[in-house]
Amino acid sequence: MSIERVLDASSARRLSALMLTCGTYVTAGDLVYRVGLPAKSCVGGGIVTVLPGEFAVCVWSPGLDATGNSLVGSLALAWLSTRIGRSIF
Repeated sequence: MSIERVLDASSARRLSALMLTCGTYVTAGDLVYRVGLPAKSCVGGGIVTVLPGEFAVCVWSPGLDATGNSLVGSLALAWLSTRIGRSIF
């Protein structure tokens, strides 16, 4: 397996900060608290989250919560981060 770098370290840090603070709209703080990873959601039901320098995970489930984020996707990410014991905090 080969790894291709698509962002330099400075750009990756800036992108992670944006995802952490506003990637899931008005619920960014709640998702970060529950999942512990920077995330970006879309109204199509997708959420991508990263543990910088280690991995990225994408989930998709079209059922959205009241704020436009995937309900099942955010629950799955919270379960995963708890299960593997990984968080940026």
